[in-house]
Amino acid sequence: MDTLVTTTHAPAPAPAAAPAALRRLYLVRFAFAAVWAALLFATADTLGPLSATLLVIYPLFDVACAVVDVRSAAADGGPVRNLYLNVALSSLTTVGLALAATSGIPAVLRVWGAWAVTAGLVQLVVGVARRRMGGQWAMIASGGISTLAGASFAAQAGGADASLKSLAGYAFLGGVFFLVSALRLGRAAKSA
Repeated sequence: MDTLVTTTHAPAPAPAAAPAALRRLYLVRFAFAAVWAALLFATADTLGPLSATLLVIYPLFDVACAVVDVRSAAADGGPVRNLYLNVALSSLTTVGLALAATSGIPAVLRVWGAWAVTAGLVQLVVGVARRRMGGQWAMIASGGISTLAGASFAAQAGGADASLKSLAGYAFLGGVFFLVSALRLGRAAKSA
């Protein structure tokens, strides 16, 4: 009988600059999400030019953040492949939302729901890969919640109560998770 022998190595500590850069990015993401959510909530009763523009801007901002994150992750051997996947998903979502906005709120909720599920799974994987940095439990939880929320958006699209307000709440909650993670990264850096 053959025995498989495996060895495990403790992950190398993250370079000091990586958590600081990630912390700044998370703070920017929180501020953006809070402002974006307030603006969408104020315009969420109808799918007009302003709300449609806001819907397209959100995944574009996510693309920009993922590109910044890729640069930081590449420097410390982080989860670059998954971040590139996030860039692709958010880029496709931008196009999908631009098209869905011409069809109405249910179409928007379906596209956003699909994005929330897939991007949530990516966020969960990236959070697990970065757990050695500290402050990632919020990103892991956020990824899981995003996946569940995405399914609820798709379900809401088929109902009579289809509304963009749920997207504003989703974005704000995601921003809060970024804030919590940024604060935790700051504490981890001080204790290191």
